[in-house]
Amino acid sequence: MNHSEWRTRRHRLLSGEHLDADPEYDRVYEEAGLAMTLGKAVYDRRRQLGLSEADLAERMHTTTDEIEGIETATELPPIAVIMRLARALDLTVDMHLAAGDKPTVTIVSPAA
Repeated sequence: MNHSEWRTRRHRLLSGEHLDADPEYDRVYEEAGLAMTLGKAVYDRRRQLGLSEADLAERMHTTTDEIEGIETATELPPIAVIMRLARALDLTVDMHLAAGDKPTVTIVSPAA
């Protein structure tokens, strides 16, 4: 099978195909979704404030590579980094991580 014939797990589920449980896949998929939500919010807020990646990195005392990794959702950063991001971008980050519930991240910018 070549790559043009691959179907995403989501597409396969939506089409009614039965899939065996794969906890590792589910964990990685969930983390990727959270990382993407955070990355987009960071990018949008940074642009809204007129900051470059270098400006944000300086505010956070980190590197532009780390900022790029966060914005492109390379991986979900540790909570300490998320806290520094929130302070540097004047954001409120609410995470819901209760057992049994789907984790969510809500990011709120101050009212304009």
